[in-house]
Amino acid sequence: MAIVEVRELKRVFKSKKGESVALERVDLDVKEGEIFGLLGPNGAGKTTLIRILTTLLLPTSGKAAVCGFDIAKEAQKVRPLIGVASGSERPGYDFITARGNLWFFSQLYGISTKEANERIRELSTLLQFNEHLDKKLYMLSTGFRQRVTIARGFVNDPKIVFMDEPTSGLDVITARTIRQFLQDQAKERGRTIFIATHNMVEGETICDRVAIIDKGRVLACDTPAALKKQVGRQVVVMEVGPPQPFNFLNELRGVSGVSSTIDNEKELATVRILVDDDAVESLVHRELEGKGMKIYASWRQEPTLEEVFIKFVGRGFAESEVVAN
Repeated sequence: MAIVEVRELKRVFKSKKGESVALERVDLDVKEGEIFGLLGPNGAGKTTLIRILTTLLLPTSGKAAVCGFDIAKEAQKVRPLIGVASGSERPGYDFITARGNLWFFSQLYGISTKEANERIRELSTLLQFNEHLDKKLYMLSTGFRQRVTIARGFVNDPKIVFMDEPTSGLDVITARTIRQFLQDQAKERGRTIFIATHNMVEGETICDRVAIIDKGRVLACDTPAALKKQVGRQVVVMEVGPPQPFNFLNELRGVSGVSSTIDNEKELATVRILVDDDAVESLVHRELEGKGMKIYASWRQEPTLEEVFIKFVGRGFAESEVVAN
């Protein structure tokens, strides 16, 4: 059963400079009880889609339904059934305790104080911040503030929770705690989790299905395993120095896409290249050396969701965010 249905959804923003298309004819179905990932770089349209599905923004055209209710015509029926949490927003009021903030948000849903306190106790235990419940928000670290934000999205016992970059900028332990919590909520409570992220780990490790989005268009949607099978090419990883733009590699016959990350301190670039065969790899070596770069290491790797993105877009996340900006 689909708990989210999106059909031909389009959103256009207008300004003095003209029109900007944030979403272009998006079609999606999210199943009840699954963790669904919307994977794409900054500026791809992820946040816009979440704002529409959570009734904060109207679409320009097309339709969307959450829990069977039209988000434009029946917004008041949608809101009590959903939760929202974002990695970029403030969890509440700085000079109120974590407990006080969560209680305040619970009251917006008309939850009794007794029930609210029980949920706050349970959520703080599951997210491992119960010892910090009576501290004011400004006293909490970034990681614990984000745990409060996540708890706030679940305090009304929603059927589906929409999350926008929930682990962005967090330490490894906090991110792992949050991901485990989300998996448990889906598995044990049958709750649907909709995550917009550009984090590959999130997409590969906890999502049942993933949709790849770029420039407002959904390019592919399937399980992570099925998407990786679609790559159908070899992945070559090289450590190269000194770093410089690698766009010229896309022009080589047999290269399907290139992604790179740069370590400025070491003056090295890690380049991931989709190649058709061994002969193409040799050609890449010659081209890099011809540009005055030295190859310090080279190895093969199994495809990841980064390669899936490269296959459909032709560039990696880092390059896509440069284009978006």
